[in-house]
Amino acid sequence: MNIKEIHDLFLKCKSMSIDTRKIEMDSMFFAIKGENFDANTFAKEALERGALFVVIDNPSYLIDERTILVKNSLEALQELAKFHRLFLKIPIVALTGSNGKTTTKELINVVLSQKYNTKATVGNLNNHIGVPLTLLSFTNKTEIGIVEMGANHKKEIEFLCEIAQPDYGYITNFGKAHLEGFGGVEGVIEGKSEMYKYLLENNKLAFINLGDPIQVEKSKKIKSFTFGLDNSFADLNVQTIEANPFVVINYNDFFVNSNLIGLYNANNINAAVAIGNYFKVENKNIKTAIENYVPTNNRSQLLKKESFQIILDAYNANPSSMAVAITNFLQLDNSNKIMILGDMFELGNESQQEHKIIVDSLVNQNKSSVYLIGKAFFVNFIPHENIYFFETFEQFAEYLKGNKFKEESTILIKGSRGMALERTLDYI
Repeated sequence: MNIKEIHDLFLKCKSMSIDTRKIEMDSMFFAIKGENFDANTFAKEALERGALFVVIDNPSYLIDERTILVKNSLEALQELAKFHRLFLKIPIVALTGSNGKTTTKELINVVLSQKYNTKATVGNLNNHIGVPLTLLSFTNKTEIGIVEMGANHKKEIEFLCEIAQPDYGYITNFGKAHLEGFGGVEGVIEGKSEMYKYLLENNKLAFINLGDPIQVEKSKKIKSFTFGLDNSFADLNVQTIEANPFVVINYNDFFVNSNLIGLYNANNINAAVAIGNYFKVENKNIKTAIENYVPTNNRSQLLKKESFQIILDAYNANPSSMAVAITNFLQLDNSNKIMILGDMFELGNESQQEHKIIVDSLVNQNKSSVYLIGKAFFVNFIPHENIYFFETFEQFAEYLKGNKFKEESTILIKGSRGMALERTLDYI
């Protein structure tokens, strides 16, 4: 059976699934092999749970005409997604970057949905499986698709662009993320810039932040729509930005008061505003969309617990996002500041050095007490009256049982996902 024939069957289905636990009635199930399981073994269960068709790549699990045998289920999923994208012929906005992808994607979605029927990547389904699933969630009612692309090694963005074939692209930034897979910062720049390469070769358009010299340099030959702070050459000129703690931007004498914390979120907002302007969304509707957006999932959330004001940014961390979070936190007007910072993962051979840079940056500041948690921070231990080191979260939790923070403190909690620093909330 070829891809067009599979697509004809897909159009008869109401949804797509790769997990039998989440199967919906009249869906299509793809049996994708995992590291520790063979999803072909779930073919019969998928049909019993309501799937119309099941795509398998092991003939031992053929049941009847409802089972579709392919050479490789994952490759078939990717080919089907590409075919479906071309079948729909809708404009697609793709974005990648080291930091801020998901927040920016959410902002772009809420802005464009003020005028269009949009569909965007759910959560962070942004890899070689997530991007195809996102594309297959688009329907003939979708007017603009928004696709987030993640990567931890070179050639991955190139591959995802070949599947999604975006008409528009945006790279949030080039930071020190996934250094282990990319082989260093230059590898990050090269890997993320694969999106620019695709846009250039296919005569598509990039959204460019003129305040980022790497974006400007890498996009010189590409059609672009630009934005920048106090930049009269930008297509969207942002006059002012404030963040104390919430980001407020002013463009064309139009003020937008967001629920996002930190100067590092300003460009995420600016990008969404620029893209909204490009697609002719009215300024009043852009303002409404951004002002009504409230972050979730431990991403720059502002919480209140008893007398404490807490900035919970524990979804992820890398040297770039950690540095800007610290800088932003220190410039806040609040007194009694406390930083609780956890290890940054996937840094490979540069891990100790990058953690040392963070520690060194904290030594000379006297505006905040700092609690550093994790083995990577702990190996950089130095005696300091304002900095406390804990090798494990359990040691830190035990410390909190006997030591209370000063009331009415403002607390920043940030670390990589694997540190799960949101657990701190149980001990404050």
